[in-house]
Amino acid sequence: MKLEEFKLERYFAKYEFNAPYLLCCSDCQSFTVKELLDLGGEDAFSSFHNLYLGYTESLGNPLLRQQITNQYKSIKAEEVLVTSGAEEAIFIFMNVMLDKGDHVIVQYPCYQSLFEIARSIGCEVTKWEIKEEQNWELDLDFLVQNIKENTRAIIVNSPHNPTGYLMSREKLAALIDLARRQNILLFSDEVYRFLEYSEADRLDAACDLYENAVSLGVMSKTYGLPGLRIGWIATKNRTVYQKMAAFKDYTSICNSAPSEFLATLALQHWNKLAQRNLAIIKQNLALLDQFFTRYANLFSWQRPKAGPIAFPSIKWEGHVEDFCIDLVNSQGVLLLPGNYYDCGHNKNFRVGFGRQNMPDCLAKLEEYIKEKLL
Repeated sequence: MKLEEFKLERYFAKYEFNAPYLLCCSDCQSFTVKELLDLGGEDAFSSFHNLYLGYTESLGNPLLRQQITNQYKSIKAEEVLVTSGAEEAIFIFMNVMLDKGDHVIVQYPCYQSLFEIARSIGCEVTKWEIKEEQNWELDLDFLVQNIKENTRAIIVNSPHNPTGYLMSREKLAALIDLARRQNILLFSDEVYRFLEYSEADRLDAACDLYENAVSLGVMSKTYGLPGLRIGWIATKNRTVYQKMAAFKDYTSICNSAPSEFLATLALQHWNKLAQRNLAIIKQNLALLDQFFTRYANLFSWQRPKAGPIAFPSIKWEGHVEDFCIDLVNSQGVLLLPGNYYDCGHNKNFRVGFGRQNMPDCLAKLEEYIKEKLL
């Protein structure tokens, strides 16, 4: 396996911990250990202090797996595999279920590992591209036309990173029908689920709808707890599950005991955590609506439908990365250029608005605009 450099992560490695104003984060406002323990009261403090730091169960702590099932309608604890973040789950799925010569169709743009690992295995990858001028909408006709005899998996992400697109129930049902008729695996990245701006728009998890679907979840995004490095997959496909569980013996083997304890505690209060972050998102989104209205001559703004990120574009002659690099160097404001997704016609950039200091970051961006772009 020969993996290309992970462009987005290399960009963040250079700037994320040096720039004071992060305006492109994909996660939500985090919590301290004390804030999490406070949710459980004295019993939680005592249990955490007395936690035994031995090896944990490779499939995940049974209490944690049971808490994760509350995210779904029909999934049982034995259908949940806990991983080290979402990245390990993606890596394992690709390695156990895909072979050289297989064909995969990937919603695009996307997090690089959702296609790069398949490419490195020797798979044929078709990018199912969504476009700004089409409101980031998925084209099912394109999918139908590109399914082949060797199509092994369809990979989607909804709510979507980086656009904030959310597919409709009707589109998801049609997608699953296509996959079922041809026995194609569906890998569904659902890490922003429960951050829909309208609860009525929330989709059922793919694993609740399709027997060959794998739903991906993580503590990092909706719950703002990336430091725990806890993710999971949920699936009713026993072959997929067993192969992934066995492969994990060659990656992390098992998870961090403190992280599993804190994730279990957090998920006992998952709705409270999600609602706190959703409130922050909605407040910040209102500010972004006003900002992009004020500067409609400089930017195109396709309002997202869910999640803490969006993918606007800048109206100028230069490359978007030049704009972003000058911004971080002069004002300390970090945006993510769209070219790190290999898309966006060198004009799109990712903005993140799930954190409480977003208004300060936006104010610094506005200072830059008034000084250099007007």
